[in-house]
Amino acid sequence: MAAAAVSEAWPELELAERERRRELLLTGPGLEERVRAAGGQLPPRLFTLPLLHYLEVSGCGSLRAPGPGLAQGLPQLHSLVLRRNALGPGLSPELGPLPALRVLDLSGNALEALPPGQGLGPAEPPGLPQLQSLNLSGNRLRELPADLARCAPRLQSLNLTGNCLDSFPAELFRPGALPLLSELAAADNCLRELSPDIAHLASLKTLDLSNNQLSEIPAELADCPKLKEINFRGNKLRDKRLEKMVSGCQTRSILEYLRVGGRGGGKGKGRAEGSEKEDSRKKRRERKQRREGGDGEEQDVGDAGRLLLRVLHVSENPAPLTVRVSPEVRDVRPYIVGAVVRGMDLQPGNALKRFLTSQTKLHEDVCEKRTAATLATHELRAVKGPLLYCARPPQDLKIVPLGRKEAKAKELVRQLQLEAEEQRKQKKRQSVSGLHRYLHLLDGNENYPCLVDADGDVISFPPITNSEKTKVKKTTSDLFLEVTSATSLQICKDVMDALILKMAEMNKYTLENKEEGSLSDTEADAVSGQLSDPRTNPSAGKDGPSLLVVEQVRVVDLEGSLKVVYPSKADLATAPPHVTVVR
Repeated sequence: MAAAAVSEAWPELELAERERRRELLLTGPGLEERVRAAGGQLPPRLFTLPLLHYLEVSGCGSLRAPGPGLAQGLPQLHSLVLRRNALGPGLSPELGPLPALRVLDLSGNALEALPPGQGLGPAEPPGLPQLQSLNLSGNRLRELPADLARCAPRLQSLNLTGNCLDSFPAELFRPGALPLLSELAAADNCLRELSPDIAHLASLKTLDLSNNQLSEIPAELADCPKLKEINFRGNKLRDKRLEKMVSGCQTRSILEYLRVGGRGGGKGKGRAEGSEKEDSRKKRRERKQRREGGDGEEQDVGDAGRLLLRVLHVSENPAPLTVRVSPEVRDVRPYIVGAVVRGMDLQPGNALKRFLTSQTKLHEDVCEKRTAATLATHELRAVKGPLLYCARPPQDLKIVPLGRKEAKAKELVRQLQLEAEEQRKQKKRQSVSGLHRYLHLLDGNENYPCLVDADGDVISFPPITNSEKTKVKKTTSDLFLEVTSATSLQICKDVMDALILKMAEMNKYTLENKEEGSLSDTEADAVSGQLSDPRTNPSAGKDGPSLLVVEQVRVVDLEGSLKVVYPSKADLATAPPHVTVVR
C-alpha cells in the first residue's frame, strides 16, 4: 500500500526506473507540495536509481535538504543540479562521497556554512575526486570550508558570486592545493583582502572579484602564469591609479603595473616598461611579417598539410561581432561565448556531413549530452549583429527550427514530446534520438534562453535547436559559433576550443584528400549568390598552408561593460603540432 502511494505521488521515479533512464529532472507546480509532504527532502525512492548520470531538482521552495541515501544510491552521478531551492543553512547529511560527480550546482539556495559533516563531502579520502565545476553563487555563505581543496582536488571552475564571504580560507591557496583551477568568481561578496598566496593557483586564467571591499591587490597576483582576465571593478583601492586602471585597462597592463610594484617601482619600473614595450613592438613586427609574407623563410616551411589559425583581435577588425547579454538569462543559462571563423571548406564530398557529425560527437562527449554545454554553428552572412542573448516566456519565443516551420517554443517542445512518445512506442524501447533526448533540460524553466539577431529573429534556442535562417550549407565558408552553458564559463571556452581545433583538423583532411562530388567554382558562386573573394575565404588559396581566421567576439552586458572575449590569449593554448596559432 505504501509503495503504491509513493508511485502515485512520484510517477517520474517509476517511469525512470522502468525506462532505465540516465537523466532525471524534477520540477513543476506540484513538486513543492510533494517535497513538503516528504519532510522537505527528496523521496528515498529517488536514491534507488543507480543508473542516473544527471539529476536536477530546481525551483522548489520547500526543499531544505537532499535527504539521506544520495551518495550510496547514486554512485554513477556525473551532474547534480539543485539550484533555486531552499537548501540550508548547511547540508545534512553531507552530499559526498560521489566518486563520479563532475558538475555540482547549488546556486540560489540559503546555504550559510558547509562545515565537516554538513558540507560537500569528506576530505580524506576526497569525497568529490572528479568534480570539475562547483557553483555556490547566490547563497548566504559566510565562509568556505577549509577542506574544500582536499574534498575536490580536481576542481577547475569555482563560482562563489553573491554570498557573504569576507575572506578565502588559507588552505585554498596552499601550493598544489587546486592545480587545475582555471576560473574563480567571487564577485558581490564582502571580501576585505586577497592573500598573496593566490599566486600558487598555477592554472588560474579568469578571476572575478568585482564589487567587494578590497583595498589592495597583492603584487603576487602578477605571478599567476596563466592569468589572462581579471575583474576588480567596484572595489575602493588605496592606490587610486590602480583603481582607475581596473575600471578601464586591459588585464595585461594591470598585471604589469603590479609586477613592477605600482608607483613605487621607480627606475626599475621604467626599465621594465621600456623593455616590455620593446618586446611588444618586436612581436608585432614579427607577426606582421608572417601575415604579409615578409622575406623570411617561414613562408616555405609550411606544406599543404599544415594549418594556421590566425586570431584577429577586436581592435584589428573594422566590424567586430558583439553579443549583448540580458540580465534575465542569469537564472536560466547564464554563460555564453562566441567566435567567428573564416575560411572553412565544406564543399568537397562529405565535408559538410563530417562537420555536422563532429558537432554531434562533441555534444555527446565534451558537452556531456548537452548537460554541461551546447554548441551551435551559423552561416555568418545570414547573421545580422549586434546579437542579443536573452530569455523569453515559451509562448513568446518564436523560431523557424532547422527543417521545420515557424513555431512558438511552447508548441515546438510539445510537438517534440509527442514525437518522443511515438518513437518509444514504435521502436518498443526506452531511448529516443535526435532533439527529443534534450527536452528534459528545459523542464521547470519559466523562460527559455535564445539568441536574437538585429532583425529581431531568433537564430538559436539552446539547448534544443538553431534557426533555418542561419543554416550551414556546403557553400558556407564563414561561420559564427556560439557555446552556452548553465554551469560554467570555462566549460564554454573548453568546448569552443575543441570545436575550432576540430574544424582545423577537418580543413587539413579536406586539403589532403581530394574527394569527388565537390561543387565547381561556378556552381558554388551560383548557389551562394556572390563571387569568391580570397579576402573572405582565406583557405581558397592552393599554395602553402591552409589558413583559418578566428575573429574575437565580445560578450557585453546591456550597458556595454565587457563580460568575456573569445579567444583570449589563454584560449586555444592546446593546439596539436600541425596547427599553428598566430596571434
